[in-house]
This record gives sequence, structure tokens and C-alpha cells, in this order.
Amino acid sequence: MEIKQGTQSFYIGNEENSEAEVHFVRVGENRIILDHTHVAEHLRGQNVGQQLVKAAVEYAKQEKLQVIPLCPFAKAEFEKHPEYQELLG
Repeated sequence: MEIKQGTQSFYIGNEENSEAEVHFVRVGENRIILDHTHVAEHLRGQNVGQQLVKAAVEYAKQEKLQVIPLCPFAKAEFEKHPEYQELLG
């Protein structure tokens, strides 16, 4: 499965009708809020959500952004991965 980057999301499928996505909103110049994660039923149990959050984390590192994980799933991923903690904003 290929993870693609949209203007405000990382997704699988197509941007307008994705099968899975983590959505983010830019806040100021140096932060993003992860506000929604969705994974279609047929993709659940395959670590798709984790891969999408990881893609958002890698993007934040590359762009030198801090992350505010408001989505419960993204927040749980940040709690599970100590290496993500440096990006918390």
C-alpha cells in the first residue's frame, strides 16, 4: 500500500475518497495538529493507522514542525512511541 501526501493529509487511495488517512491542520508556521485518523474496515488490523501517523511524524521532522496530536488514535501512538515525544508542541 502506498501512502500519499495531500495538502492536509497522508492517505491511501485517492485524496478525495481515501480508504485511510491521517488529517492535519497547519497552525502558525511551525506546528501541525493531527485531528483525525480514519482506516476503512477492510484495512484494519494491518498497522495502516500506525503507518499513517508515522508518515506525518516523518513529515514533521523533515519540515521542523511540532505536532499536536488531538486525534485519540494519534495521541495513543505518541504515547506508545517515545521517539515521537521530541515533536510534541
